[in-house]
Amino acid sequence: MGLLFTATRTTLAAIAASVALATGAAATGAHGLSIFGELKYPAGFEHYDYVNPDAPKGGRMSTIGGISYDSFNPFILKGDAAAGLSLLFDTLLDAAQDEPDAAYGLVADTVERAPDLRSVTFHLRPEARFSDGSPLTSDDVVFSFNTLKEKGHPSYRFALRDVEKIEADGPHKVTYFFTGDRLRDLPLTVGGLPILSKAYYDTVDFTRTTLTPPLGSGPYKLSDYRANAFVEYTRRDDYWAKDLPVNRGRYNFDTLRFQYYKDRGAGFLGLSAGEYDLREEFTSKSWATAYDFPAIKDGRVKLLTLPDDNPSGTQGWFLNTRRAKFADPRVRRAIGYAFDFEWSNRNLFYNLYKRTTSYFENSTMKAEGKPSPAELEVLAPFRDQLPKEVFGEVETPPVSDGSGRDRKLLREADRLLREAGWKLDGRKRVNAKGEQLTIEFIRVDAAFDRIIAPFITNLGLLGIEARIRPVDASQYERRLKSFDFDVAIARFVMSKTPGIELRNYFSSDVAGVEGSRNLAGIKNPVVDALIDKVMEAKSRAELEVTVRALDRVLRAYNYWVPHWYKASHNIAYWDRFSRPGVKPKYARGILDTWWYDQKKAATLASR
Repeated sequence: MGLLFTATRTTLAAIAASVALATGAAATGAHGLSIFGELKYPAGFEHYDYVNPDAPKGGRMSTIGGISYDSFNPFILKGDAAAGLSLLFDTLLDAAQDEPDAAYGLVADTVERAPDLRSVTFHLRPEARFSDGSPLTSDDVVFSFNTLKEKGHPSYRFALRDVEKIEADGPHKVTYFFTGDRLRDLPLTVGGLPILSKAYYDTVDFTRTTLTPPLGSGPYKLSDYRANAFVEYTRRDDYWAKDLPVNRGRYNFDTLRFQYYKDRGAGFLGLSAGEYDLREEFTSKSWATAYDFPAIKDGRVKLLTLPDDNPSGTQGWFLNTRRAKFADPRVRRAIGYAFDFEWSNRNLFYNLYKRTTSYFENSTMKAEGKPSPAELEVLAPFRDQLPKEVFGEVETPPVSDGSGRDRKLLREADRLLREAGWKLDGRKRVNAKGEQLTIEFIRVDAAFDRIIAPFITNLGLLGIEARIRPVDASQYERRLKSFDFDVAIARFVMSKTPGIELRNYFSSDVAGVEGSRNLAGIKNPVVDALIDKVMEAKSRAELEVTVRALDRVLRAYNYWVPHWYKASHNIAYWDRFSRPGVKPKYARGILDTWWYDQKKAATLASR
């Protein structure tokens, strides 16, 4: 979907990546764009392989939406947007979820990329309509681009900064023009932008948060809500694109409802009480011990583990280097030595996790061992600017003895802190000014306290005064957006084909921009240069080598204390649904490919 949208439709990680035009596209116009090669699905394909094209329509699916929301405007920095809003908006292209690097025509019928690569033209389908019946035209596409770039969330501005302009040639043709030398990502980036109604926003202030349901052209309409309790969407029978190949067999539920609970514990009780249908469980202790209530034992609620082939993300404690006390990489490394993952995995996680070591975990882009000759070639121009560790064994979190207080690791942490100028004064770790090193962990979910508490104990043994600061969801988002924290918990999923979005995570340009995802405040010229090289890669092999080099550099500076991962989704659901025989490789596929099974629902109701 759009640049900032999450799981329910296309995401930046799926669509805003490097692009090579499908064979013959420049000459005749293509039905899609692919990265580094040919498209899997030919022109005239009937449907994606991971759907049931004959799936029945009807019924309802309800799931967890989060803790709170206060806006139906997901395009701006202000406010906390409700879940599911991406279902309201169409895009020019739709990302296939069984390819790492391809998108196909949705609002756009065909697409042409200029021979000099400096522009891309989309031919719009004349039948495209907004949900009020008004036509979707090139004027709306032009308005959407200009508005998102000028007034939208900062992530749009940085992703689109090399898109110079857009021009319309009649009501059903638009051309984007690019500038600079890094053009590879841009056609799919603009192809994934949400399309807004110009007429609607002529009377509505785009820059304000609102709880007025917006006008879109997508498969659902926002039909009901109660702030911080639920938001509900109704499938549009008149959806103009319901029979297109990219949509056939998808969006099968008449109603999608997202329930909100004050915390995970309350949300779990809601599932067991039948208040909603489906839950993905993220807490290992709960998955191991709590899913034994009567409806599971008698088969009314099913447990399912789905494989996850995406890079597993960068979940961890991000250390805010904008604060002087975290400026030295040795301090950051020492803090990481105080977290005993092996103890936590055994005693808290039931050994269900592996330790995250890379920003690109669970992928071929993860750096391992010593740099390969190809990686050394990428890193060689920066040798004088990098610590020697980058050219040896890749920086990896230490493996403890599992005791919870590994003396060897704590001694190493003490050594690093002393080297960085933080000495022990009695039981306090102080700098040359006599100021004690303190750390505040902000968090929303109390379930993390059992994990942070042992970490804090070890930090205390090092003379560091650490504490947990509980905040509500809205305050947490505000503090993240304004970088008002010492240490914050976050999880970012890296793209299958990284490109322009890396700027929003790691570049110097966004380190001071509120709302960026550069939580650690990374301002490193080598990182900036390597991001540029990733965006310039001409093949997947070159891309993977360059990302591994970037991974080495990021890890050498210890900007975060990495958490853990599992390459799967743990799902619990009431047994009234069916799903295709094939899961999309790079998505759960639940909301858009499952369907309501009348026979199962009748059986469930009779039990």
